[in-house]
Amino acid sequence: MENPSASSNFIKNIVIEDLNSGKVDHIVTRFPPEPNGYLHIGHAKAICINFELADEFKGRAHLRFDDTNPVKEDIEYVESIKEDIRWLGFEWDALFYASDYFEEMYNRAVLLIKKGKAYIDDQSAEEIRITRGTLTQPGQDSPHRDRSVEENLDLFERMRNGEFKDGERILRAKIDMASPNINLRDPALYRISHTTHHNTGDKWCIYPMYTFAHPLEDAIEGVTHSLCSLEFEDQRPFYDWVIEECEMSNQPKQYEFARLNITNTVMSKRFLKQLVDENIVDGWDDPRMPTISGLRRKGFTPESIRTFVREAGVTRSNSIVDERMLEHFIREDLKLKAPRTMAVLRPLKVVITNYPEGQVEQLDAEINPENPEMGNRQISFSREIYIEQDDFMENPPNKYFRLFPGNEVRLKNAYFIKCNEFIKDAEGNVTEIHCTYDPETKSGSGFTGRKVKGTIHWVEATQAIPAEFRLYEPLIMDDAKEEGDSFLDRINPNSLQIISGYVEPNMKDATPHDKLQFFRHGYFNVDPKHTSASKHVYNRIVSLKSSFEI
Repeated sequence: MENPSASSNFIKNIVIEDLNSGKVDHIVTRFPPEPNGYLHIGHAKAICINFELADEFKGRAHLRFDDTNPVKEDIEYVESIKEDIRWLGFEWDALFYASDYFEEMYNRAVLLIKKGKAYIDDQSAEEIRITRGTLTQPGQDSPHRDRSVEENLDLFERMRNGEFKDGERILRAKIDMASPNINLRDPALYRISHTTHHNTGDKWCIYPMYTFAHPLEDAIEGVTHSLCSLEFEDQRPFYDWVIEECEMSNQPKQYEFARLNITNTVMSKRFLKQLVDENIVDGWDDPRMPTISGLRRKGFTPESIRTFVREAGVTRSNSIVDERMLEHFIREDLKLKAPRTMAVLRPLKVVITNYPEGQVEQLDAEINPENPEMGNRQISFSREIYIEQDDFMENPPNKYFRLFPGNEVRLKNAYFIKCNEFIKDAEGNVTEIHCTYDPETKSGSGFTGRKVKGTIHWVEATQAIPAEFRLYEPLIMDDAKEEGDSFLDRINPNSLQIISGYVEPNMKDATPHDKLQFFRHGYFNVDPKHTSASKHVYNRIVSLKSSFEI
């Protein structure tokens, strides 16, 4: 894996200072996803930060599932998260679940009640929301805030025993309803949920809130640097309160960095799940999704994503990264790796009338001109070939150098051909072109007799393999903020175009996730979901060129 140590950022500087000062003698980081959806490119940033820091400073990196809400969680998400992290190139030093600590969390909540720092509230969720106050107005005390310790302990135990319905009571921290930080206005610690948990089954019917469980998990595991995105900055005082008031022996510190925002993309798991649930996309791994599984299916490589994350940087300033930056790094990664071959996406038949009937010739071509060590390949050539429809025009404009009546072009790695006539159907569409070839102009023969201005790609017709090509545009048409459900109004109706054409016969043995460059069309990935022995499907990863500059 690449060595990230050459780059520096404020988190790395904090770690160095903590190690040099003796504040810590080793570091422990963690990646703590909630298993309520698939990971996306924003999570890739958090994964890289946590795992690379631990690796660079010879510490430990934990994978921990914050599975405190069984209503939204599923084992499917757990397994997909593991797969994505390993695919990115990382391996955790330890695997934990928040549910491993439910008994300890319960005991810490009991401790808070005994200290007079928590109470049972009978108000509804709506009543609590109203009495919480606003950013400018303080909240109102709950009428149950001054219950005795004994009563709170009794009610909390009865909550655990399943005596109450969902939402009938909750456990709240007792902090300050007039705090200017709304997160300290008696936040919820436990709620009732008679829901089967994917890990603990029906053992529990009360579950800790994420904001209460998270700091406890960090402390239990001995995490030294709890790294999260900036939206959790206002939660840090509560994080510290939980660590202190629950009397945890380990005291991790929380540090926040800017989340990864990308143009033409939504990153909210709620919105991504909505796209899946409403069948707007083809599952969590749809190549239009910013999920890691979607990027993988589209054809992105772990190396390109890690490099992108690293170059995007780790700062405390929120910004939006141009999606073309991510595309730049996949081009850079594939340009020396991906073999070149030819595909015709919108085929038009060409008959070379003076080429011998029944003859099939083998021509030489480089596998990758930018990487000669990959060697050469053989291309079949015969009397009948396919070219792209837009490589022929009956009445071309000025400076059109491809095929038109009377014009001559070079076939890539083959011969010069000249258009002599063409055939149209009843609707006036050109269906076939008749050309002649010059056998003296064979590519690689040293011919210098004359030059042509146009070179076009092609596929030999008798052995060509039918293929489906999936061409993608951004799923979201603009970069407006993710507010409400308005993002559905910004869905690009042209985000996916499926067309049928042909690939060279050398692609007959292509397997899922093989990556290649089709001349002039871009980099493609063999789709793992729809490709079969009888069907070839190619996802375009990225076009060949971009205006983006690093």
